Amino acid sequence: MLISIFGSIESGIIYALMALGVYLSFRILDFPDLTVDGSFVTGAAVAAISIINGFSPLVATLFAVIAGFLAGCVTGILHTKGKINPLLAGILMMIALYSINLRIMGRPNLPLLNEETLFTKLTATWQSLGIDSLFNPILTIFGASQLPRTWAIVCVMLIVTLLIKFLTDYFLKTEIGLAIRATGDNKRMIRSFAANTDWLIILGLGISNGLVALSGALIAQYGGFADVGMGIGMIIIGLASVIIGEALFGTKTIARTTLAVIGGAIIYRIVVTLALRADFLETGDMKLITAVIVIAALVTPKLLDAQREKKRRLRKRQELSEKLKLDHQQKGGKSSATS
Repeated sequence: MLISIFGSIESGIIYALMALGVYLSFRILDFPDLTVDGSFVTGAAVAAISIINGFSPLVATLFAVIAGFLAGCVTGILHTKGKINPLLAGILMMIALYSINLRIMGRPNLPLLNEETLFTKLTATWQSLGIDSLFNPILTIFGASQLPRTWAIVCVMLIVTLLIKFLTDYFLKTEIGLAIRATGDNKRMIRSFAANTDWLIILGLGISNGLVALSGALIAQYGGFADVGMGIGMIIIGLASVIIGEALFGTKTIARTTLAVIGGAIIYRIVVTLALRADFLETGDMKLITAVIVIAALVTPKLLDAQREKKRRLRKRQELSEKLKLDHQQKGGKSSATS
Protein backbone atom coordinates (compact mmCIF):
# COMPACT_ATOMS: atom_id res chain seq x y z
CA MET A 1 0.00 0.00 0.00
CA LEU A 2 2.72 2.49 1.02
CA ILE A 3 4.67 1.80 -2.16
CA SER A 4 1.53 2.40 -4.26
CA ILE A 5 0.92 5.72 -2.50
CA PHE A 6 4.58 6.63 -2.91
CA GLY A 7 4.28 5.99 -6.67
CA SER A 8 1.12 8.09 -6.86
CA ILE A 9 2.91 10.97 -5.10
CA GLU A 10 5.76 10.67 -7.64
CA SER A 11 3.44 10.90 -10.63
CA GLY A 12 1.21 13.47 -8.88
CA ILE A 13 4.11 15.90 -8.53
CA ILE A 14 4.87 15.60 -12.27
CA TYR A 15 1.19 15.98 -13.22
CA ALA A 16 1.07 19.07 -10.98
CA LEU A 17 2.95 20.97 -13.72
CA MET A 18 0.11 20.16 -16.11
CA ALA A 19 -2.41 21.26 -13.47
CA LEU A 20 -0.57 24.59 -13.12
CA GLY A 21 -0.91 25.06 -16.88
CA VAL A 22 -4.63 24.31 -16.72
CA TYR A 23 -4.95 26.74 -13.80
CA LEU A 24 -3.38 29.52 -15.90
CA SER A 25 -5.81 29.06 -18.79
CA PHE A 26 -8.95 28.06 -16.88
CA ARG A 27 -8.76 30.32 -13.81
CA ILE A 28 -6.44 33.19 -14.74
CA LEU A 29 -7.47 33.68 -18.38
CA ASP A 30 -10.99 32.24 -17.98
CA PHE A 31 -10.34 30.26 -21.18
CA PRO A 32 -11.66 26.66 -21.47
CA ASP A 33 -8.61 25.40 -23.35
CA LEU A 34 -9.04 21.86 -24.69
CA THR A 35 -5.66 22.12 -26.45
CA VAL A 36 -4.28 20.50 -23.29
CA ASP A 37 -5.28 17.00 -24.47
CA GLY A 38 -3.11 17.50 -27.55
CA SER A 39 -0.25 19.62 -26.20
CA PHE A 40 0.40 17.09 -23.41
CA VAL A 41 1.09 14.44 -26.08
CA THR A 42 3.05 16.96 -28.16
CA GLY A 43 5.42 17.43 -25.23
CA ALA A 44 5.80 13.67 -24.83
CA ALA A 45 6.24 13.11 -28.58
CA VAL A 46 8.83 15.86 -29.10
CA ALA A 47 10.83 14.78 -26.06
CA ALA A 48 10.72 11.09 -27.05
CA ILE A 49 11.70 11.58 -30.71
CA SER A 50 14.45 14.02 -29.72
CA ILE A 51 15.95 11.58 -27.20
CA ILE A 52 15.78 8.72 -29.72
CA ASN A 53 17.59 10.93 -32.24
CA GLY A 54 20.47 11.51 -29.85
CA PHE A 55 19.62 14.80 -28.18
CA SER A 56 20.32 15.26 -24.49
CA PRO A 57 17.19 14.57 -22.36
CA LEU A 58 17.42 18.12 -21.00
CA VAL A 59 17.50 19.63 -24.51
CA ALA A 60 14.70 17.27 -25.59
CA THR A 61 12.57 18.49 -22.68
CA LEU A 62 13.30 22.09 -23.65
CA PHE A 63 12.17 21.33 -27.24
CA ALA A 64 8.95 19.89 -25.80
CA VAL A 65 8.25 23.07 -23.83
CA ILE A 66 8.79 25.21 -26.95
CA ALA A 67 6.46 22.96 -28.99
CA GLY A 68 3.77 23.19 -26.32
CA PHE A 69 4.20 26.97 -26.14
CA LEU A 70 3.75 27.26 -29.92
CA ALA A 71 0.64 25.03 -29.83
CA GLY A 72 -0.89 27.26 -27.17
CA CYS A 73 -0.03 30.38 -29.18
CA VAL A 74 -1.79 28.94 -32.26
CA THR A 75 -4.94 28.35 -30.17
CA GLY A 76 -4.70 31.95 -28.96
CA ILE A 77 -4.29 33.22 -32.53
CA LEU A 78 -7.29 31.18 -33.71
CA HIS A 79 -9.39 32.77 -30.97
CA THR A 80 -8.12 36.35 -31.06
CA LYS A 81 -7.32 36.87 -34.74
CA GLY A 82 -9.65 34.25 -36.26
CA LYS A 83 -12.51 35.24 -33.92
CA ILE A 84 -13.23 31.57 -33.18
CA ASN A 85 -15.07 30.64 -29.99
CA PRO A 86 -12.54 29.67 -27.25
CA LEU A 87 -14.00 26.19 -26.81
CA LEU A 88 -14.05 25.53 -30.55
CA ALA A 89 -10.51 26.92 -31.01
CA GLY A 90 -9.25 24.48 -28.36
CA ILE A 91 -11.12 21.55 -29.90
CA LEU A 92 -9.80 22.37 -33.40
CA MET A 93 -6.24 22.59 -32.11
CA MET A 94 -6.62 19.37 -30.13
CA ILE A 95 -7.78 17.52 -33.26
CA ALA A 96 -5.00 19.03 -35.37
CA LEU A 97 -2.39 18.10 -32.75
CA TYR A 98 -3.45 14.44 -32.89
CA SER A 99 -2.27 14.21 -36.51
CA ILE A 100 0.76 16.42 -35.83
CA ASN A 101 1.79 14.19 -32.92
CA LEU A 102 1.51 11.12 -35.14
CA ARG A 103 3.71 12.88 -37.70
CA ILE A 104 6.27 13.77 -35.01
CA MET A 105 6.46 10.23 -33.65
CA GLY A 106 6.08 8.42 -37.00
CA ARG A 107 3.97 5.75 -35.25
CA PRO A 108 1.43 5.63 -32.40
CA ASN A 109 3.89 4.56 -29.70
CA LEU A 110 7.57 5.30 -29.02
CA PRO A 111 9.32 3.25 -26.30
CA LEU A 112 12.11 4.87 -24.29
CA LEU A 113 13.05 1.88 -22.17
CA ASN A 114 16.52 1.53 -23.70
CA GLU A 115 17.17 5.27 -23.90
CA GLU A 116 18.84 7.56 -21.40
CA THR A 117 16.25 9.93 -19.93
CA LEU A 118 16.30 12.65 -17.29
CA PHE A 119 15.09 10.16 -14.69
CA THR A 120 17.57 7.39 -15.51
CA LYS A 121 20.43 9.91 -15.25
CA LEU A 122 18.97 11.40 -12.09
CA THR A 123 18.40 8.01 -10.44
CA ALA A 124 21.93 6.82 -11.29
CA THR A 125 23.50 9.97 -9.82
CA TRP A 126 21.28 9.82 -6.73
CA GLN A 127 22.06 6.16 -6.04
CA SER A 128 25.79 6.70 -6.53
CA LEU A 129 25.63 9.29 -3.73
CA GLY A 130 23.86 6.80 -1.45
CA ILE A 131 21.11 9.25 -0.47
CA ASP A 132 18.37 6.59 -0.57
CA SER A 133 19.82 4.92 2.52
CA LEU A 134 19.08 8.13 4.45
CA PHE A 135 15.38 8.24 3.42
CA ASN A 136 14.38 4.55 3.45
CA PRO A 137 14.26 4.28 7.28
CA ILE A 138 11.33 6.77 7.15
CA LEU A 139 9.15 4.16 5.45
CA THR A 140 10.33 1.33 7.68
CA ILE A 141 9.01 3.35 10.66
CA PHE A 142 5.53 3.07 9.07
CA GLY A 143 5.99 -0.70 8.72
CA ALA A 144 6.69 -0.82 4.96
CA SER A 145 7.83 -4.30 3.93
CA GLN A 146 8.91 -3.01 0.49
CA LEU A 147 11.02 0.10 -0.08
CA PRO A 148 10.87 2.41 -3.13
CA ARG A 149 13.46 1.98 -5.85
CA THR A 150 14.67 5.53 -5.30
CA TRP A 151 13.67 8.80 -3.65
CA ALA A 152 15.36 10.82 -6.38
CA ILE A 153 12.23 11.47 -8.47
CA VAL A 154 10.08 12.59 -5.52
CA CYS A 155 12.73 14.90 -4.05
CA VAL A 156 14.04 16.46 -7.27
CA MET A 157 10.64 16.81 -8.97
CA LEU A 158 9.21 18.40 -5.83
CA ILE A 159 11.99 21.00 -5.94
CA VAL A 160 11.49 21.57 -9.69
CA THR A 161 7.69 21.85 -9.34
CA LEU A 162 7.96 24.28 -6.42
CA LEU A 163 10.53 26.32 -8.35
CA ILE A 164 8.14 26.59 -11.32
CA LYS A 165 5.32 27.45 -8.91
CA PHE A 166 7.37 30.33 -7.43
CA LEU A 167 8.31 31.53 -10.94
CA THR A 168 4.61 31.43 -11.90
CA ASP A 169 3.70 33.41 -8.76
CA TYR A 170 6.38 35.97 -9.56
CA PHE A 171 5.32 36.22 -13.22
CA LEU A 172 1.68 36.81 -12.26
CA LYS A 173 2.78 39.74 -10.10
CA THR A 174 4.77 41.43 -12.87
CA GLU A 175 3.21 44.08 -15.11
CA ILE A 176 2.50 41.57 -17.88
CA GLY A 177 1.23 38.99 -15.38
CA LEU A 178 -1.14 41.51 -13.80
CA ALA A 179 -2.38 42.47 -17.27
CA ILE A 180 -3.07 38.79 -18.08
CA ARG A 181 -4.98 38.43 -14.80
CA ALA A 182 -6.97 41.57 -15.55
CA THR A 183 -7.71 40.26 -19.06
CA GLY A 184 -9.22 37.12 -17.54
CA ASP A 185 -11.28 39.17 -15.06
CA ASN A 186 -12.55 41.88 -17.38
CA LYS A 187 -11.25 42.02 -20.93
CA ARG A 188 -13.23 45.15 -21.83
CA MET A 189 -11.84 47.11 -18.89
CA ILE A 190 -8.18 46.23 -19.56
CA ARG A 191 -8.73 47.08 -23.25
CA SER A 192 -9.92 50.56 -22.21
CA PHE A 193 -6.42 51.09 -20.75
CA ALA A 194 -4.96 50.59 -24.26
CA ALA A 195 -3.65 47.11 -23.41
CA ASN A 196 -3.36 44.60 -26.25
CA THR A 197 -5.58 41.82 -24.88
CA ASP A 198 -5.07 39.64 -27.97
CA TRP A 199 -1.34 39.48 -27.34
CA LEU A 200 -1.90 38.82 -23.63
CA ILE A 201 -4.28 35.91 -24.35
CA ILE A 202 -1.84 34.40 -26.87
CA LEU A 203 1.05 34.71 -24.40
CA GLY A 204 -1.01 33.29 -21.53
CA LEU A 205 -2.14 30.27 -23.54
CA GLY A 206 1.41 29.74 -24.78
CA ILE A 207 2.79 29.62 -21.22
CA SER A 208 -0.08 27.41 -20.11
CA ASN A 209 0.50 24.83 -22.85
CA GLY A 210 4.28 25.09 -22.37
CA LEU A 211 3.78 23.85 -18.80
CA VAL A 212 1.41 21.12 -20.02
CA ALA A 213 3.97 19.98 -22.62
CA LEU A 214 6.70 19.99 -19.95
CA SER A 215 4.55 17.66 -17.86
CA GLY A 216 3.95 15.44 -20.91
CA ALA A 217 7.69 15.26 -21.67
CA LEU A 218 8.48 14.29 -18.07
CA ILE A 219 5.65 11.72 -17.91
CA ALA A 220 6.96 10.11 -21.13
CA GLN A 221 10.45 9.85 -19.60
CA TYR A 222 9.01 8.68 -16.28
CA GLY A 223 6.81 5.98 -17.86
CA GLY A 224 9.35 4.99 -20.53
CA PHE A 225 7.15 5.63 -23.56
CA ALA A 226 5.20 8.24 -25.52
CA ASP A 227 1.79 7.25 -26.86
CA VAL A 228 -0.51 9.21 -29.13
CA GLY A 229 -3.48 8.42 -26.87
CA MET A 230 -1.87 9.37 -23.56
CA GLY A 231 -3.46 12.85 -23.54
CA ILE A 232 -7.10 11.74 -23.72
CA GLY A 233 -9.01 13.20 -20.77
CA MET A 234 -5.99 15.19 -19.56
CA ILE A 235 -8.01 18.42 -19.34
CA ILE A 236 -10.45 16.69 -16.94
CA ILE A 237 -7.56 15.49 -14.76
CA GLY A 238 -6.13 19.02 -14.75
CA LEU A 239 -9.48 20.53 -13.82
CA ALA A 240 -9.98 17.90 -11.12
CA SER A 241 -6.59 18.81 -9.61
CA VAL A 242 -7.44 22.53 -9.67
CA ILE A 243 -10.92 22.06 -8.17
CA ILE A 244 -9.79 19.62 -5.45
CA GLY A 245 -6.86 21.86 -4.49
CA GLU A 246 -9.02 24.99 -4.33
CA ALA A 247 -11.73 23.22 -2.33
CA LEU A 248 -9.30 21.81 0.24
CA PHE A 249 -6.69 24.55 0.60
CA GLY A 250 -8.47 27.77 -0.41
CA THR A 251 -7.76 30.56 -2.89
CA LYS A 252 -7.03 33.64 -0.79
CA THR A 253 -3.83 34.55 -2.67
CA ILE A 254 -2.17 33.55 -5.93
CA ALA A 255 0.70 31.86 -4.06
CA ARG A 256 -1.74 29.86 -1.95
CA THR A 257 -3.83 28.87 -4.98
CA THR A 258 -0.87 27.61 -7.02
CA LEU A 259 0.28 25.61 -3.98
CA ALA A 260 -3.28 24.28 -3.65
CA VAL A 261 -3.22 23.18 -7.30
CA ILE A 262 -0.02 21.18 -6.69
CA GLY A 263 -1.59 19.64 -3.58
CA GLY A 264 -4.75 18.88 -5.54
CA ALA A 265 -2.79 17.04 -8.25
CA ILE A 266 -1.05 14.87 -5.65
CA ILE A 267 -4.26 14.15 -3.72
CA TYR A 268 -6.06 13.29 -6.97
CA ARG A 269 -3.41 10.68 -7.80
CA ILE A 270 -3.54 9.21 -4.28
CA VAL A 271 -7.36 8.98 -4.36
CA VAL A 272 -7.30 7.27 -7.79
CA THR A 273 -4.66 4.80 -6.56
CA LEU A 274 -6.69 3.95 -3.46
CA ALA A 275 -9.91 3.67 -5.48
CA LEU A 276 -8.32 1.27 -7.98
CA ARG A 277 -7.34 -1.01 -5.10
CA ALA A 278 -11.03 -1.65 -4.42
CA ASP A 279 -12.02 -5.13 -5.59
CA PHE A 280 -15.08 -4.00 -7.56
CA LEU A 281 -13.15 -1.37 -9.60
CA GLU A 282 -10.91 -2.00 -12.61
CA THR A 283 -8.30 0.05 -14.47
CA GLY A 284 -10.89 0.85 -17.13
CA ASP A 285 -12.99 2.60 -14.47
CA MET A 286 -10.42 5.39 -14.13
CA LYS A 287 -12.51 7.91 -16.08
CA LEU A 288 -15.53 7.09 -13.93
CA ILE A 289 -13.43 7.57 -10.78
CA THR A 290 -12.20 10.92 -12.13
CA ALA A 291 -15.77 12.06 -12.81
CA VAL A 292 -16.89 11.01 -9.30
CA ILE A 293 -13.92 12.82 -7.70
CA VAL A 294 -14.64 16.04 -9.65
CA ILE A 295 -18.36 15.86 -8.79
CA ALA A 296 -17.50 15.31 -5.11
CA ALA A 297 -15.04 18.22 -5.15
CA LEU A 298 -17.65 20.50 -6.75
CA VAL A 299 -20.66 19.48 -4.69
CA THR A 300 -19.14 18.94 -1.21
CA PRO A 301 -18.03 22.58 -0.56
CA LYS A 302 -21.49 23.84 -1.62
CA LEU A 303 -23.23 21.35 0.67
CA LEU A 304 -20.95 22.35 3.55
CA ASP A 305 -21.63 26.07 2.87
CA ALA A 306 -25.38 25.40 2.76
CA GLN A 307 -25.14 23.50 6.06
CA ARG A 308 -23.17 26.35 7.69
CA GLU A 309 -25.70 28.91 6.38
CA LYS A 310 -28.57 26.83 7.75
CA LYS A 311 -26.92 26.63 11.19
CA ARG A 312 -26.20 30.37 11.12
CA ARG A 313 -29.83 31.22 10.33
CA LEU A 314 -31.09 28.84 13.02
CA ARG A 315 -28.75 30.39 15.60
CA LYS A 316 -29.83 33.90 14.58
CA ARG A 317 -33.51 32.91 14.82
CA GLN A 318 -32.98 31.45 18.30
CA GLU A 319 -31.16 34.59 19.44
CA LEU A 320 -34.01 36.77 18.09
CA SER A 321 -36.62 34.56 19.77
CA GLU A 322 -34.79 34.75 23.11
CA LYS A 323 -34.49 38.52 22.78
CA LEU A 324 -38.22 38.89 22.05
CA LYS A 325 -39.04 36.61 24.98
CA LEU A 326 -36.83 38.69 27.28
CA ASP A 327 -38.42 41.93 26.05
CA HIS A 328 -41.87 40.46 26.65
CA GLN A 329 -40.94 39.41 30.18
CA GLN A 330 -39.54 42.88 30.94
CA LYS A 331 -42.73 44.55 29.64
CA GLY A 332 -44.82 42.13 31.71
CA GLY A 333 -42.79 43.02 34.80
CA LYS A 334 -43.29 46.76 34.27
CA SER A 335 -47.08 46.32 33.78
CA SER A 336 -47.34 44.37 37.06
CA ALA A 337 -45.36 47.06 38.94
CA THR A 338 -47.61 49.85 37.54
CA SER A 339 -50.84 48.05 38.51
